[in-house]
Amino acid sequence: MLQGKTALVTGSTSGIGLGIAKALAKQGANIVLNGFGDVEGPKAEIAALGVKVAYHGADMSQAHEIEAMMKFAADTFGRVDILVNNAGIQHVAKVEDFPVERWDAIIAINLTSAFHATRLALPAMKAAKWGRIINVASIHGLVGSAEKSAYVAAKHGVVGLTKVTALENATTGVTCNAICPGWVLTPLVQKQVDAKAVAMGLSNEDAKKQLLREKEPSMQFTTPEELGELALFFCSAAGNNVRGAAWNMDGGWTAQ
Repeated sequence: MLQGKTALVTGSTSGIGLGIAKALAKQGANIVLNGFGDVEGPKAEIAALGVKVAYHGADMSQAHEIEAMMKFAADTFGRVDILVNNAGIQHVAKVEDFPVERWDAIIAINLTSAFHATRLALPAMKAAKWGRIINVASIHGLVGSAEKSAYVAAKHGVVGLTKVTALENATTGVTCNAICPGWVLTPLVQKQVDAKAVAMGLSNEDAKKQLLREKEPSMQFTTPEELGELALFFCSAAGNNVRGAAWNMDGGWTAQ
């Protein structure tokens, strides 16, 4: 389905980003990975799917590094056909206690990086008359939760950026949509599970159940593989006129 296309996925060395990258690779897309931690493992996983894979370690809080990454992708594969803005960090604290530097970092990485990558990807997509921009927002792009002011503000911003990007390109072959997952058991969420287990004196399994019970009626985590399948839908012919959607995969969280 995606043979000859190139997908750049930010924050893709683990978790949701890697799940989406693997789903796109299985359909033939060459992949540009980005992120911290283990790089060789994810690269090998993608290469084993029979596509070309490259990596750029851009710090997503730095505009000039994002520019270098986008240039690297174009130089390596010709252009970016599919951009998945997934990079994200989290910090939990009350508004009055929120460290200013953590606020700035979350806004930069979770929101501003998506703007920079999008503005740099659009010209080549429009010239090719085809492109897919997929922003990994969050259920927190649709609703709030206490002690997550920066994350919720950033993810609401991502949903807004998605809508504007979609509208500006509505008559072109370039679409922009957001995926809004509920709980996904990524390293980021596992840290919250661990903290809850310690705070409440629970086992890790019971802490997971408590986390789900508070928000997610299905009592199950959404998986990176499921999110990858939704990304594929946006890239398919069925997604040609899906524009500006904020698509929740949340086990009923926002249906309550």
